[in-house]
Amino acid sequence: MPRPVRPPRAVWLLGPALVAGVAYLDPGNVASNMTAGARYGYLLVWVVVLGNTMAWLIQYLSAKLGVVTGQSLPEILGRRITNKWARRAYWLQAELVAMATDVAEVIGGAVALTLLFGIDLLWGGVITGCVSLALLMIHSLRGARPFEFVITGLLVIIAIGFAVGVFVGPPDGSEVLGGLVPRFTDAGSVLLAASILGATIMPHAIYAHSALSRDHFGWTEHGRIAARDAREHRVLHEGGHGVQRILRATRWDVTIALVIAGSVNLAILLLAAANLPGIAGTDSLEGAYAAIRDGLGSWVATAFAIGLLASGLASTSVGAYAGAEIMKGLLKVRIPLLLRRLFTLIPALLILATQIEPTLALVVSQVVLSFGIPFALVPLIVLTAQKRTLGEYRNRVWTTVLGVLASAFIITLNALLLWLVATGA
Repeated sequence: MPRPVRPPRAVWLLGPALVAGVAYLDPGNVASNMTAGARYGYLLVWVVVLGNTMAWLIQYLSAKLGVVTGQSLPEILGRRITNKWARRAYWLQAELVAMATDVAEVIGGAVALTLLFGIDLLWGGVITGCVSLALLMIHSLRGARPFEFVITGLLVIIAIGFAVGVFVGPPDGSEVLGGLVPRFTDAGSVLLAASILGATIMPHAIYAHSALSRDHFGWTEHGRIAARDAREHRVLHEGGHGVQRILRATRWDVTIALVIAGSVNLAILLLAAANLPGIAGTDSLEGAYAAIRDGLGSWVATAFAIGLLASGLASTSVGAYAGAEIMKGLLKVRIPLLLRRLFTLIPALLILATQIEPTLALVVSQVVLSFGIPFALVPLIVLTAQKRTLGEYRNRVWTTVLGVLASAFIITLNALLLWLVATGA
């Protein structure tokens, strides 16, 4: 029997999930969870918990695909979808989802800069885009590991900034338990549930995680995992096959990342549910910041704004990475990183320039993401269940069943949302 992966040497195998996990803590998550808590109290706690549980399975499957095949999900689909028009149509929806992600993240960074320094929203968006480009250049020039270290550092700042308020203004324990019972009250609660799921199970995170896992481990031209140094070689090959050891470590990697992301998302909703109901304007980031400042203290509000800024900077970098991977994998086209970053910034900057309410734009962008989930999730489940694709590492039957159930739930929720909006319910 292979010996289990143990720290500290196994730590060298961790990292991709922590970077992908930033997608679960982007400003869209903040807006959706904050709005849900402020409007509906503890009603949608169950959605956050369920979404995070489904996200664990989904992110592990994405990482497994990248580890075993040495290819990202977009790369594999780019080869499997032989009809060029079908491939281009699939790329278009994936690209639109990536751009919707960017809208949420850039707007969130801009709002944070306004709250902290009084910078105009439009210029805040420009600054957020420029800093994200600098973070991406770290990946391009220095490789995956330094990029992972920087993003993980921002993840720590995000977690502290968003979670500290819950300890200052704690929620009611019995109300939290009551929020674990699945239910809706009206069309607005369904809209926010779809928004929370779109912000939790993000399509671009599914595309990106397979690529991050591929980049984290060196691959030879013969398709074998190669160690980067002597220490990593010992970790990969001590006591068993390299891929088996990496997959065990990957499960820990995903678990750590999703425990952090899920806890922080729940903390955001609970912070709003416990401290913001009944206060005018608290369904916006600016209003929530003001209410937190007045009710819990300026230092808690500042921590919240710093967490929002770190969230915008980190998540927009990961989103741009995902967008580049989508284009390269599906269209087999590489464009300069700067050019693509400038192109994807345009929608967010237009929204900021036209003074559309930022929090509303964030929530709507998360709903767009929710509709893009099946297009990423269904192919992921199909591919990871195939012996042709993963060989001996293909999904077990129960894993595939759980993936199908998760997909069915999300698709059903989106259909219900459309029906409620169409009927005006």
